[in-house]
Amino acid sequence: MLIESQPDLQFVGAAYDGEAAIVLARQARPDVMLMDIRMPLLDGIEATARILGATDKPDSDSGECDADDCATVLDAQPKVIMLTTFQRDEAVVRAIHAGADGFIMKDTTPEFVLASIRTVYAGHSVIAPTDTADIIRAQTSQKHREPTAESISALSAREKEVFLLAARGLSNADIAQTAYISEATVKSHIRSILAKLSLTSRVQIVAHAYENGLLR
Repeated sequence: MLIESQPDLQFVGAAYDGEAAIVLARQARPDVMLMDIRMPLLDGIEATARILGATDKPDSDSGECDADDCATVLDAQPKVIMLTTFQRDEAVVRAIHAGADGFIMKDTTPEFVLASIRTVYAGHSVIAPTDTADIIRAQTSQKHREPTAESISALSAREKEVFLLAARGLSNADIAQTAYISEATVKSHIRSILAKLSLTSRVQIVAHAYENGLLR
């Protein structure tokens, strides 16, 4: 009822367990999915991982596609917003790895739900990169990983620069200003970075950086 009340949104279906959510994603091909972390048969994190892994992702480095074509495949996948009761637990980290684009609390307002749907559809995350960094840092602080430069060796020099700026939580506008490039160029680099590193969202960029010791 909430979604159908909006002229720019269309409700395409509901699933009441994780396995049904996978079927729904394949059949209805929604742009955005609201996914409960805890569901029967298959939890929302595993369902998200399978949904986002179901699309064959061509490898830009292997010559299967160029960066823009690879980005088109990624763009065809649904954006997933996880519903959770606690935004800083270990399940959120698992959801980030699964490819979730955002997290909202189950008791949030209807207005925020609608705003979150529109935000992730526009290509942004509904969790501040700084919050993501705090979560990942808390989970990895005990590991003291040594920097692994090879983890981003597939990137060009400029893409590495943009990667590290995005991992620190800078917006496209801030990255553009810092790197002296246009916002359109930043967006192009972000799409290429996601494709080359087989990542699905900016929050995964943050996780990738911290878990490979590229940020502290």
